[in-house]
Amino acid sequence: MKPDKKQTWNEVLESVRVSVSPAIFSTWLSQTHLVSLRKLDERRYLAEIGCSSAFIKSTIELRYFGLIQDCLMKTLESPVDLSFVVKSSPDVINLNEALAPLFMKTEDSEIINEKIAKVNIRPGFKFQNFAVSGSNQMAHAAAEAVAQKPGQAYNPLFIWGGVGVGKTHLMHAVGYEMIKQDIEAKVIACTGEDFTNDIVEGIRNKTTQKFRDKYRKLKALLIDDIQFIAGKDAVQDEFFHTFNAVTAAGGQIILTSDKPPSAIAKLEERLRSRFEAGLIVDIGLPDFELRCAIVQIKANEKKLEIPVELVHMIAGNISTARQLEGFLVRLSSETKIRNVNVNEDVIQSILGKGIDGEEKKKPQVAPDRVIDTVCTYYNMSRRAMFGKARARMVARPRMILMYLLRTELNLPLEEIGNLIGGRDHTTAIHAVDRITNLATTNVNIREDILKIKNSL
Repeated sequence: MKPDKKQTWNEVLESVRVSVSPAIFSTWLSQTHLVSLRKLDERRYLAEIGCSSAFIKSTIELRYFGLIQDCLMKTLESPVDLSFVVKSSPDVINLNEALAPLFMKTEDSEIINEKIAKVNIRPGFKFQNFAVSGSNQMAHAAAEAVAQKPGQAYNPLFIWGGVGVGKTHLMHAVGYEMIKQDIEAKVIACTGEDFTNDIVEGIRNKTTQKFRDKYRKLKALLIDDIQFIAGKDAVQDEFFHTFNAVTAAGGQIILTSDKPPSAIAKLEERLRSRFEAGLIVDIGLPDFELRCAIVQIKANEKKLEIPVELVHMIAGNISTARQLEGFLVRLSSETKIRNVNVNEDVIQSILGKGIDGEEKKKPQVAPDRVIDTVCTYYNMSRRAMFGKARARMVARPRMILMYLLRTELNLPLEEIGNLIGGRDHTTAIHAVDRITNLATTNVNIREDILKIKNSL
């Protein structure tokens, strides 16, 4: 009896679901379907699996081929060969919706645009173009819950994490949804510095009542970089009363910071306790799959066509969402100036100049510190690192060191060669190009680079 395709694939997906994170399953695997299933001989099947885009097909083939094959073999109790094709199914949503939805464009009314501009909500920061993965899944879910039930779900919502991980994006997305649902909703988005400046101006001009009328009668108060108010007694005192007034009236407060409340120095205990009474969520650096999705989103917004293998190259060499966006801005400019399509040479050229380009003048970290950090990570002496040995266990760390000196510090190639045992600049070029390509496909290289960057 011939197996039922739909039932078989549902069983396979249920088996796959328990082996991967919910974010990975919903982003990559849930959008697949079984196009055909036929017998090659008495014991062996050939399964043709449909994917909604070339990008999803390539990613699944590269990362989840073995997992899918194992689950299908268990379901059919027979050996199975797999073939992947780009083919949509009437039973699944398309790529625009598959990535939650990464590329959806909505026509915003002029009234909404005018309102969000007045309250400092950034129009591009919406849930529809926020890519979700394991590193930000909890924060995304919490922000969506707050947007649906402001003042009830989590109040305050405190989102913390490093630079460029999406804290501000999520916070503004909540504000946008609230205004979209109720155009008359009183919402203000500002930074900790803006809040401080408004207080200082109120005290100087004796208009503190005007300040209080502005901030204490809100449906939502969204403050970015709240750590800025720490150590400022008058500002903290005013914020304490503002916090109480907004929450007492049922208003929502969302705060972002680069660290959790417990780690903010000189923050008054009464504020710390109120921040901790709500929900505190952190956002980590995006993983490789999420960075690939971010590249796709931003490239689509900038109308850049980037082949999947080059998407992997970009995501493999850049670790934060903000750097990815900056890289794509530069890539867009370079391709327009040169009048060429996106290609490997252009991408490698930009990566080789450092993520921020040639204009980056002062490295944030001294070269000696980078050298010491790489030597410590690989348990190597400087003598071995700068020596002539070409064994892989020595040559690979040496190449990674040259790659980091170039991409992170933007040192000239000649200087890198001189630092690493008086080598020629062509050796540095080869090292940068080699590690750039390896970071595209080798997860261990990506993890090593990321751990070294974190140490720095």
